[in-house]
Amino acid sequence: MAKKLMKGNEAIGEAAIRAGAMHYFAYPITPQTEVAEYLARRMPEVGGVFLQAESELGAANMIFGGASSGKRVFTSSSSPGISLMSEALSYIACAELPCVFINVCRAGPGLGGILPSQGDYFQAAHASGHGDFHLLVLAPATVQEAVEHIMVAFDLADKYRNPVMIFADGLIGQMMEPVDFDAIKTSEPADHSDWAVTGAKGRPPRSISTGSKRTHSTDDRHLVKTLYLNPADNEKHNIHLAEKYESMKAEVRHEIIGDIDKATILITAFGTSARVCKTAVDQLAEEGIHTALFRPITLFPFPEDGLREAAEKKNVQQILSVEMNNGQMVEDVKKYTRMAKPIHFFGRQGGIVPSPEEVVEVVKKLVK
Repeated sequence: MAKKLMKGNEAIGEAAIRAGAMHYFAYPITPQTEVAEYLARRMPEVGGVFLQAESELGAANMIFGGASSGKRVFTSSSSPGISLMSEALSYIACAELPCVFINVCRAGPGLGGILPSQGDYFQAAHASGHGDFHLLVLAPATVQEAVEHIMVAFDLADKYRNPVMIFADGLIGQMMEPVDFDAIKTSEPADHSDWAVTGAKGRPPRSISTGSKRTHSTDDRHLVKTLYLNPADNEKHNIHLAEKYESMKAEVRHEIIGDIDKATILITAFGTSARVCKTAVDQLAEEGIHTALFRPITLFPFPEDGLREAAEKKNVQQILSVEMNNGQMVEDVKKYTRMAKPIHFFGRQGGIVPSPEEVVEVVKKLVK
């Protein structure tokens, strides 16, 4: 199959189907509604199920139930919708259920606007809901990469028995770009028969801890729960989860664009902002100004070692974080570089996407 020109939201829906996810529960909200619109037509064609819930709360709890059965399930929403799903996300993470949440981020806070934003960075990378838990978060910068991340997300969800979030934004969801599905390796859903609920009657299972993994006895009945009334049991479970989140560091991904060994300015940006900064790096090079772009692809776990190594290059004199928010990722940049170099921030909000020319202008002021 040749490359196909597709809107980002529709490509995301098709990618999930090709990843073996036949169960989609969601509620419409701009700028991601085309995901649901596409799947409302496409799911019946492939024998899948799309159910529009009465609200985001309902959709997220349908995901909770569907994931408990061991099936590949997913949902999509946008900023305030993800906020409404946050309680269920905490339950799902506690129950160690694999699933995928897609956030096509819009401007906020509150209802904000329907244009693209990266104002949900804190929400995705640090505070998706109550309690000590994390999502594994992937941030695509192109429609093709969004498709690839969807494929990877289901595998990672299976591997870690944890929800995975795709952090996109309204621009990626609404733009049209060529997509090559054949270039992407698909996989079969993992066998979850050792823990998935089936409705079978029998004795409840005994939880067995083996290192950082948790398995169950061979009793007929499986139990998915998040309630730990005994504080010692709750603490033990939280320690187990923390060890799992630490092991996720094996999945860190980042990209460096430009000559890092010559750059005097290191730019940090993710997603759509990184697309803009990539163009700015090229324009600055034409003017003899050496810069490099560090793009985190995983927002959690954050590629802290890669960033620190890039920031500690002797030629790097300053760091500039470019974001579509009021300065969120820059806090992690400061933390992981230990403020080894002066750190600056440039951001646009309200759905305004920074232009390459604006980034070029900011860099020129820094090098004067």
